[in-house]
Amino acid sequence: MSDEESTLDTKASEELESKNAESLAKKFRLIPGEEIHLTKKPSTFAFVGMYALGILVLALHFMFGQADSLGEDSTGFMAFVYWFIDLTTSDSMSFSFIFVMLFVTWMNRLLNTSTSGKWVTVWLLLVSFTPLIIQIDDFIFFITDLFGDGMGDFIGIEYNFYLFGIVYTGLFFALTFYYQNSFHYAITSDAVIFEHSFLLSRSHRRILFDRISEVIVERTPVGTIFGYATVSILTDSGVGIVDESMGAAGAVNMPGSADSSDDTISEKAKKSLLRSFVGILTYQRTIRTVRPDPKHCFYSIRNWDKCKMLLNEMHKKHSQSNLLSDLKESISSNTDE
Repeated sequence: MSDEESTLDTKASEELESKNAESLAKKFRLIPGEEIHLTKKPSTFAFVGMYALGILVLALHFMFGQADSLGEDSTGFMAFVYWFIDLTTSDSMSFSFIFVMLFVTWMNRLLNTSTSGKWVTVWLLLVSFTPLIIQIDDFIFFITDLFGDGMGDFIGIEYNFYLFGIVYTGLFFALTFYYQNSFHYAITSDAVIFEHSFLLSRSHRRILFDRISEVIVERTPVGTIFGYATVSILTDSGVGIVDESMGAAGAVNMPGSADSSDDTISEKAKKSLLRSFVGILTYQRTIRTVRPDPKHCFYSIRNWDKCKMLLNEMHKKHSQSNLLSDLKESISSNTDE
């Protein structure tokens, strides 16, 4: 390679780096003079739970489609599924798949995991109610038939479990991949920046180093296997800490547990024991805990040790104690001179 070609390659590389730097500066909204030291995105395996949820929904579609096609010839577990379909199907509509999908939606929301986001819940509700929407003309026919000639057959299609399962799962996988790449984190010379842009949602958080009170690393078993971890930042204002309720929603008054003037000593003792037992079961306490949010932490990143070390170094550099030490050294050196 000649010197001229080498010079051209160097210039092209510098231009590319300059464009990337400008793009990152615009993306993270850097202030003049601010430099980026490190950028991170969630690992490929960060949202493996979402892909597992999509596979579960696809499996449910195929399971109901198989049982529905076999009918009374179903055997084993499919026979149980067909029995459930037959039990929850009226003359005009079938609610079996809807009930199961609503249960999956409720459980997914209740567990409050990485799959419990709002857009995932909306997708699960869409999957749940699509069979109902398609069957709505049958329902209209059932109602209008009670008062005269039935009117229906507006949609004219049936819910194909195989087709809709593949379409909805493919759509969910595409959205999950897009969601996974919508998070971008940066450590700059002045602050920690968390950027998120997904569909119509936008989020931008900037945390100065002197506001950081603690850096926490959390590694799940899956993260340990695949080499990623979540680095959470706690601040003096409480960023990163949430209140979590443990136990039932509140005390429940059991019917017949209230004391009466006609009660004997034995009956009062039994009611007191019952109230104590119910009180233990419904006892609720609130704890403050760290719950990693992909919008406000380095969620499931690789090379997390490098990220943590840089955060500690920048925090030490910008901390008040370090600034006071530098000031003291500066004063001492001037006095010696």
